[in-house]
Amino acid sequence: MKQIKIALIGNPNCGKTTMFNDLTGSNQYVGNWPGVTVEKKEGGLKGHDDVIITDLPGIYSLSPYTLEEVVSRNYLLQNDVDGVLNLVDGSNIERNLYLTTQVMEMGYPVTIALNMIDIVRKNGDKIDTAKLAVELGCEIVETSALQGEGTGEAAEKAIKAVGGAAPKYMRFCSEVEGALTAIAREAGNKVHGMSERWLLVKLFERDKKIADALGLSEGEQAKIEEIVAACEEALDDDAESIITNERYNYIGELMSNAVVKGHTGLTISDKIDSIVTNRFLALPIFAIIMFLVYYIAVETIGTVVTDFTNDTLFGEWIQPWVQEHMEAAECEDWLVSLVVDGIIGGIGAPIGFAPQMAIVFLLLSFLEDCGYMARVAFIMDRFFRQFGMSGKSFIPLLISAGCGVPGIMASRTIENETDRRLTIMTTTFIPCGAKLPVIALLSGAIMGGDWYMAPIMYFVGFFAVITACIILKKTELFAGDPAPFVMELPPYHLPAAKNVLLHTWERVAGFLKKAGTIIFLCCVVMWFLASFGIDEGSVAMVDTEKSFVAYIGNGLAPIFAPLGFDSWQAV
Repeated sequence: MKQIKIALIGNPNCGKTTMFNDLTGSNQYVGNWPGVTVEKKEGGLKGHDDVIITDLPGIYSLSPYTLEEVVSRNYLLQNDVDGVLNLVDGSNIERNLYLTTQVMEMGYPVTIALNMIDIVRKNGDKIDTAKLAVELGCEIVETSALQGEGTGEAAEKAIKAVGGAAPKYMRFCSEVEGALTAIAREAGNKVHGMSERWLLVKLFERDKKIADALGLSEGEQAKIEEIVAACEEALDDDAESIITNERYNYIGELMSNAVVKGHTGLTISDKIDSIVTNRFLALPIFAIIMFLVYYIAVETIGTVVTDFTNDTLFGEWIQPWVQEHMEAAECEDWLVSLVVDGIIGGIGAPIGFAPQMAIVFLLLSFLEDCGYMARVAFIMDRFFRQFGMSGKSFIPLLISAGCGVPGIMASRTIENETDRRLTIMTTTFIPCGAKLPVIALLSGAIMGGDWYMAPIMYFVGFFAVITACIILKKTELFAGDPAPFVMELPPYHLPAAKNVLLHTWERVAGFLKKAGTIIFLCCVVMWFLASFGIDEGSVAMVDTEKSFVAYIGNGLAPIFAPLGFDSWQAV
């Protein structure tokens, strides 16, 4: 049975992830695209064993400015895609149709899911989908992924469109069309296939990656440059701006014929933003919200669940039960110790952190899906830019307060490679939950146990991030201003519980998979060092005082003696 591949594509914040989750349910496969850290999601369509949905990264265009855009356009160009399901945010239709005009030039059968139709109706807007479908030459289905309305119908329409005619593509002004025709003559048979129209437009825009991929000679590129330059002179603008203006002029005509705005004043989201993004109130409101998030996750519910997991589940139930049965089976002492202390203790270490991480991720997923976290990145950009970082660096730094591993994973949302590397290098300076006991230990052993020393050492971590950024920005590798910060602020809405839970599970599973393996290995190694030593010339299981840990500790004790550590037991 031949599988049908449907690519799901749309702008960020158009509800694409919610629709993907609704269409695939638990039939999802999450990983990374080859060679990059951008997340790859695939899943089988519910009720269709032969249909695979690929959730492409959220993008605004098919220009190669970000990793997400490169991944999406390479997938459409290089993979055997049977059809495209293009999500368009109906509440921001003009901005979203820009990508649509590009996708239709790729030549694939396209079905448009006009999403967030519930918000469109609430705003009093009216979209004539029948007229819009005729103008675009493809099926349009009204959907609300959040409420599960129309998503199945959109997928069915996308399947039926497979093998059918390609949608219409927009016509540019006569000067541009003439230039495209001339470029087609110069490129010859090197530009052919379904995506011929899109390739010609990219050559007009001087897309170097496309020119190299097509294998155009220097002579061919020189002739194409003459054609483009002549068109630029005739229209008195640069090539990219000409295409951009032409696309928005075309979209403007579509809007005037098929869309009627019912509300022209401030929306509810605008009124909320006037408070939460206010110049003076934004940071205090954010501080209160984050205090509540971490108070719930760390001080109250999270602590109860974590203590139960560490002390009761593993400490009082699992480990004693396993030890009792292994001793009853007369297993060797070293084997009992390995299983109980090394393996189960090693597994219990990351699992013990999981409840707090799950609560943090649950609350952050809610804030992200409702639209607030996009505002936070906008708020923090002005502050972070003073130290050479992007506003998008804030989310990884925030998550690192819980654990550095998912914090580093969260940096994949930063498009600029330099900003992303800078964030990755500094994000683990933030004191996470695992560092707090060490901070308390050093505060008591070195600083005399004064109550104010631990908070001071805690905030040193935050200042270390700022200091490191300032230093790194002085180096050639990280020199230059941060990339311009552009972010579309989605309208506020109540997140779907299913979507929030799926986001939480993906992050917790990623934490357990990536952190659990390393922590587990470290625990087994530490068990060996603490349980074994040299006894009568050979390696054997010994008392703790004779173990490798004691040997190493006593060797290092003189180095740390000025700090108050006169033996390894003090450590």
